[in-house]
Amino acid sequence: MGIGVSGWRLARAVSSRGELGVVSGSGLDTLFVRRLQDGDPGGHLRRAAAAFPLLEVSEQIVDAWYVEGGLPEGQAYRLLPMWRIDSPPRRGAVAVLAAFCEVFLAREGHSGQVGMNLLTKIEIPNPSTLYGAMLAGVDVVLMGAGIPTAVPGLLDELAHHRPVRMQATVEGDGGGCREFIEFDPGALVPNGSLPSEPILRPAFLPIVSSHSLARILLKKATGRIDGFVVEAPTAGGHNAPPRGRGGQPDAGAVEWGERDRVDLDTIRKLGLPFWLAGGMGRPGALVEACALGARGIQVGSLFALSRESGLDPDLKAGARDGLRSGTLRVRTSSTASPTGFPFKIVEMDGTLSNPEVLAGRTRRCDIGLLRTAYRRPDGGIGYRCPAEPETAWLAKGGDAEATRGRRCLCNALVADVGHPQRRRSGPEPGLVTAGDELDHVARFLRSEPDFTAGQALDWLRSASGNPA
Repeated sequence: MGIGVSGWRLARAVSSRGELGVVSGSGLDTLFVRRLQDGDPGGHLRRAAAAFPLLEVSEQIVDAWYVEGGLPEGQAYRLLPMWRIDSPPRRGAVAVLAAFCEVFLAREGHSGQVGMNLLTKIEIPNPSTLYGAMLAGVDVVLMGAGIPTAVPGLLDELAHHRPVRMQATVEGDGGGCREFIEFDPGALVPNGSLPSEPILRPAFLPIVSSHSLARILLKKATGRIDGFVVEAPTAGGHNAPPRGRGGQPDAGAVEWGERDRVDLDTIRKLGLPFWLAGGMGRPGALVEACALGARGIQVGSLFALSRESGLDPDLKAGARDGLRSGTLRVRTSSTASPTGFPFKIVEMDGTLSNPEVLAGRTRRCDIGLLRTAYRRPDGGIGYRCPAEPETAWLAKGGDAEATRGRRCLCNALVADVGHPQRRRSGPEPGLVTAGDELDHVARFLRSEPDFTAGQALDWLRSASGNPA
């Protein structure tokens, strides 16, 4: 559900009710340092950091970023260095600590399981983030937006605190050059002193949109896969591109057909548990999924509107009002995401879904999670993003057409959870995403205008669909 929307409060509320609460892991380091610069209200991050097993590391990071009482109103946040394939260990240490704190807080006060969701596409921070989550005892790792064949082996090695590396994706490397993302847990501390005992190797559940992708993962994965989340194109956020079909840019015309339907018979024959996602946020969906052989369902959009969700209160209220009145619209954009994947956009005033807001925003790239590495003509490695300033993109060999309609998801998604960068022109606008099957959520909201995650779970488990 994006950076901080499915945060530790929501995951803890769900996990404490016996289900799998999942925190979003991508971009956690940026959110972590912004929360510290806001004064860490409630002291939660500092409490979690005090439990970090490498206390010297956590103290240094907190001291470097924490601002007593928070930054003055309007003052811009300090930024982390943007990720590179060769980022130094101190950069990775922030991601390790951020992931640890998020999972630690999600696990507090109950014995339920906690998961973390990551995007395969954002590959450079993933080893650091995974290790931090594992230090905190994360039970399940879910990954989509790509083919994460290298991740199971990483989990196996990280569970023993061993150095890991995986091949980086570098555009233009058709000539046989290879670059590797490396992460060494021992480099986090000056004396290399790490915990001596192995830590839990979490279950690994890749998110797939086709039975063929599930087969590829089982064939090529470097370690154990424990099951699959099978996601339909009705799900919010990024979707798999349609097979053999396209769409008009930014017109909501991305369409999926029969070729995009997952063959659940084939999935069942793979012999691993699976969960269904996309359009599952309604009573009866769990029973239907289990009848098809699934172990359960994954639900996102409903919980994004719950009281414990990290979504900015004004954006949450606007989405709730739009659903209750029947005016909220979700469209699938073929161009909004710099990743090139289709992306669901909720049309809301004041966000980047509005053409005037998009046109009025100065393009910039200062978080850089969705930058891609490319091979420069001189043989070195450069980094570029189609949502960055067009002149910079073109200077790096990018195609002008690729910039059309692109949104800076990095800045927008951090803004969604109340931590927008403060510019001279005003705060960065957000961009809300949701699944496109929301009629049931709208019906629930009319009865429960301000609901908790627990109430949402009760409703999903009910047979009639009537809120308790």
